[in-house]
Amino acid sequence: MVSREKSHWAWGYSDAFPDEASRGRLRARVEATLGTPLTDEAPVPLASVDVPAPRFTPPQELRAFGSDAPADRVSHAYGRGYRDLVRAFRGQFPSPPDWVFFPESEDQVASLLHFCEREDIQVVPFGGGTSVVGGVESVLEKGFRGVATLSLAKLDRVLEVNATDRTARIQAGARGPAIEEGLAPHGLTLRHYPQSFEFSTLGGWIATRAGGHFATLHTHIDDFVQSIRMLTPRGRMETRHVPASGAGPSADRLMLGSEGAFGVIVEATLRLQETPRWRASANVSFARFEDGVRATRALAQSGLHPSNCRLLDPVEALMHRVSDRGDAVLLLAFESADHPLEAWLERSLSIATDLGGTCDEDGRYSSSERAAAPGEAAAWKAAFLSAPYLQSALVTLGVVVDTFETACTWSAFPELDRAIRADVGAALARECGGGVVSCRFTHVYPDGPAPYYTFLGAGRRGDELAQWAAIKAAASGAIGRAGGTITHHHAVGRWHKEGYEAERSPLFGEALRAVKQKLDPRGILNPGVLI
Repeated sequence: MVSREKSHWAWGYSDAFPDEASRGRLRARVEATLGTPLTDEAPVPLASVDVPAPRFTPPQELRAFGSDAPADRVSHAYGRGYRDLVRAFRGQFPSPPDWVFFPESEDQVASLLHFCEREDIQVVPFGGGTSVVGGVESVLEKGFRGVATLSLAKLDRVLEVNATDRTARIQAGARGPAIEEGLAPHGLTLRHYPQSFEFSTLGGWIATRAGGHFATLHTHIDDFVQSIRMLTPRGRMETRHVPASGAGPSADRLMLGSEGAFGVIVEATLRLQETPRWRASANVSFARFEDGVRATRALAQSGLHPSNCRLLDPVEALMHRVSDRGDAVLLLAFESADHPLEAWLERSLSIATDLGGTCDEDGRYSSSERAAAPGEAAAWKAAFLSAPYLQSALVTLGVVVDTFETACTWSAFPELDRAIRADVGAALARECGGGVVSCRFTHVYPDGPAPYYTFLGAGRRGDELAQWAAIKAAASGAIGRAGGTITHHHAVGRWHKEGYEAERSPLFGEALRAVKQKLDPRGILNPGVLI
């Protein structure tokens, strides 16, 4: 097997980064959109990065599974959010982890935690490193004398599959592709596909309450978790393998979304599904985005539960190469391991077209014996998976570009959307001389959507991070005032902490701090994140 090299600064694999010709075409499109010329610059190479010396030396038994190699330290210094990309692009790694540890057993995890607690060294649990909110950033906090990154990369196996219960016991460091490969021989699948699927891990999904493949019903990893095993400085927490329980507050719910602040998730048991045999899909266009919103709400409240029910505004439809006609597009899809889906899709199309949509072609149907027909949905999927690579390419062009998401009620959405577009648009005008704001729904619920926004504007070389911060602050402020949540599935990390503290109850904040004190009394676990 050929080992592929990951980029030290950009998203994903180095050999998948857009080549010069692709970046040239991208630059032309963005220049036409923003109305300003752009220049392509090269990143600071890894060999030229100045990496400071480690601030501590671990004992031999820990060095046996640790590394202080500059390449390992640099590759674990940041996640892959916009701020991370820009700083890494410029070779700015002022505080990388002093050591990166790759434990192969829970005993090694426990030994590392005990050492770090005794020596006042903070610990950053690290999965795939795809955080876009500063959740795995190496920052030396006051009172500590060093940073240890704890990578779960070698705790990466599918340990057990129970076909009767349709569950699997999986280690936290397993990445998305490895999980699906381990389940496929059993005819089972988790079907949790975040955009970071290729690189992110099960433990990271659980720690951040990641959103996945399904637009309705099973929208978060939460819905697939049966039990969790987590190691803390005070010992192990593990929940029971049962389908449901009414026995008090849920310990699983405490660990879900804990972002490495309470403990290190090392293993979980997940609920699985049979691999789908039937699929159906269609796209519906709307001359007005507002009509698309009405139709999407009707579908979310219909009980039909489409696996894909993603509404793209005209800019999103254009950017993702779904439509260049200036209309909004609703991507609809169903899948089943049990039955054909014509009735479900036909009923959905009837609802959508009754509310102003048009469908220019018949629905597309496929089964495991017949390949799916190509279409606009396939184009959207390809663009969706390549988007993180394109964001990295836009950094080389000096473009300020990022995404943010929220969730709100259907009745609150019109005002929230108006406030976001107005405030982010005004911030783009001030900071970048103009720009673009677009919206799509990633997930929908009977009581409201999860809108996901993208913004981009021309950056000033050297000032991009200040420009980004001002635009991000405008977005977060608009979300808070309009009654949305600071994040639907990107987690809190460092960058959303202020918004999270504003929306949570002060008393609940005190309760979380008490839990932190009990499980991690020295506060070594991911300080500065969540709490």
